[in-house]
Amino acid sequence: MTFKPSTTDKALAPETAKSHEGAATLFIDGAWSAAAAGRTRTIECPADGSFVAEVAEADASDTERAIAAADAAFRRTGEDSWASWTTAQRGQLVLDIAAAIRQRKDEFAWAESMDTGKRLPESAADMDDIIACFEYFGKLAGNDAGRLVDANDPTVVARIVREPVGVCGLITPWNYPLLQVAWKVAPCLAGGNTFVLKPAELTPHTAILLMHVIDDLGVPAGVANLVTGAGSDAGAPLSSDPRIDMVSFTGGLATGRIIAGEAAKSVKKVALELGGKNPNIIFADADYEAALDNALNAAFLHSGQVCSAGARLVVEESIAEKFVDDLVERAGHIKLGGPLDEKAETGALISKQHLEKVAAYVDRAREQGARVRVGGEIATGPTADGSGSLADGYFYPPTVIDQVTREMDCVHDEAFGPTVTIETFRTEEEAIEIGNDTDYGLAGAVWTSDSGVAERVSRALRHGTVWINDFGPYLPQAEWGGFGQSGIGRELGPAGLEEYTEAKLVYENTAPAVTGWFEDRR
Repeated sequence: MTFKPSTTDKALAPETAKSHEGAATLFIDGAWSAAAAGRTRTIECPADGSFVAEVAEADASDTERAIAAADAAFRRTGEDSWASWTTAQRGQLVLDIAAAIRQRKDEFAWAESMDTGKRLPESAADMDDIIACFEYFGKLAGNDAGRLVDANDPTVVARIVREPVGVCGLITPWNYPLLQVAWKVAPCLAGGNTFVLKPAELTPHTAILLMHVIDDLGVPAGVANLVTGAGSDAGAPLSSDPRIDMVSFTGGLATGRIIAGEAAKSVKKVALELGGKNPNIIFADADYEAALDNALNAAFLHSGQVCSAGARLVVEESIAEKFVDDLVERAGHIKLGGPLDEKAETGALISKQHLEKVAAYVDRAREQGARVRVGGEIATGPTADGSGSLADGYFYPPTVIDQVTREMDCVHDEAFGPTVTIETFRTEEEAIEIGNDTDYGLAGAVWTSDSGVAERVSRALRHGTVWINDFGPYLPQAEWGGFGQSGIGRELGPAGLEEYTEAKLVYENTAPAVTGWFEDRR
């Protein structure tokens, strides 16, 4: 399957269209196929509505077929089976995936931008992060030799080993399609598991490309399976089918609760990343220009469609008026456009439905008494380079919402769009209280030149990641996940690999003997 970037034709190249003949985008048991019911979905670029491709629209029967293949592949033994691969071989496979993505980086970035509408430079940067993720887990595979346990008996050798969980259901979102796939597939394969991947139905193409890469690398049939389709149909069996041993989901809180409930019926292992409402706390002594610039990035990068977006700006009262005025001024000049618009600074929202959701969120903030300082209406003007109209896509401008109270929906609900609310504080204690006033707990930041304040606030914030004088970076070698309703479990880092393994105690008595506990009456 090949994507050929073109500045004149945003549809997939003829080679890709041919590989999609009959919408054969399901990869099950080592073979590409169409959906059993013959249903398809048309993927359009959200920046201008242009045609991208037709893909298969799987239903539960397709997913159940994929689960059966993954289950059989995991349990199969023999010389050519997945079980026969050593940890070193699995690690090399994951490294080879990284190398293949690096070689085809432009193609992957193009596919990502066509599906999401995000600017091509953003997608290219995402590919670097994706490559780093595969490289990290490829190198980490096999490094854990287990640990010896002191049994207080010189004749006993007790050790803890890590073994694969089994068959994994991987469900990923549309905002960072391949990045979120990488966070799951890389440790899943490194840990020796098989999987069924269900990417977001709106953004399937980088997952499809990835499966072509995995197939080309000679992975045994059934180890890696892909179903494209809606979560309610194609995704549902991944949390309910008893053959699935673990389900990993990144997405919305409401869906996460459903998945957790279904998984509990067969007591599956569950990993959930369910978003956040993340505070970005600015003290008066912070580097003003750096804090201002990063506040824009935190709120408006990828049009705010980021689970860790700094959508709650919390500013010390003494600088709040000037800081917010400057933020409003800069936000009002941010340029919107499609993937190929070289003058654009941010792109489209993913769909009409999501655009309407963001617009309704802002309207509700107004109704509850908040003041919209900039933005606040669906964008309809020309694109940044003047080549088209924003009305052809799903664009919402960067929006600053001021004069909010902590009782308002906009302060607590996740908009997942280019919006930021403004709150102020006077004391360190008040800043911490505001920062923790959320049901979520994914990420937050504190900006200050006082190292003592930075240490105290970062320790007090109940969030899985806290940045000091920065916002947004993550490391493949550092765990990612949230407190509270932001989810369960961790991705990335050593714990990210452990999510895909089970701990087993192996207890060996090197001097077996009769216990004499029961009298021998033979």
